[in-house]
Amino acid sequence: MTDIQFSAEELDQITHLKAKYPEPKAALMPVLWMAQKKWGWLSEDVMRHVGEVMQLPYAHVQGVASFYTMYFKKPMGRNHVQVCTNVSCMLKGGMDIYRQVSEQLGIGNNQATPDGKYSLEEVECMGACGGAPMIAINETFYENVDMAQVRSALEACK
Repeated sequence: MTDIQFSAEELDQITHLKAKYPEPKAALMPVLWMAQKKWGWLSEDVMRHVGEVMQLPYAHVQGVASFYTMYFKKPMGRNHVQVCTNVSCMLKGGMDIYRQVSEQLGIGNNQATPDGKYSLEEVECMGACGGAPMIAINETFYENVDMAQVRSALEACK
């Protein structure tokens, strides 16, 4: 676990985050997000380190991380593709887009390609029903997409 350490700058950011809340433990979610961005996913060692930094029991950190699907508990691709298949997106072709992306990448839900470039996740709702169908690649959102636009967005990730 020696290679899992926040930098001095990151520790300052964590101190700043904790100061924003009446209870410092309320900063756990943004700190977990920082950790995931830094290490790519939340391994047991990463969650233990976050617990130490936040002065929280590992069980609490693990409980929060396991509750929210936005936190990866296994390695995922560098380009995480989320396809919304909830009602609005489904009615506008979201399921077809999900199936085609799955076939194109050769992976299923919450899987990563062997080269680690992509991972895929079917999601219930991303809060953009008016822009259905939609996908997200990492933190970039694409609304009113068709499969040609999705292919183009995936190609741009290379």
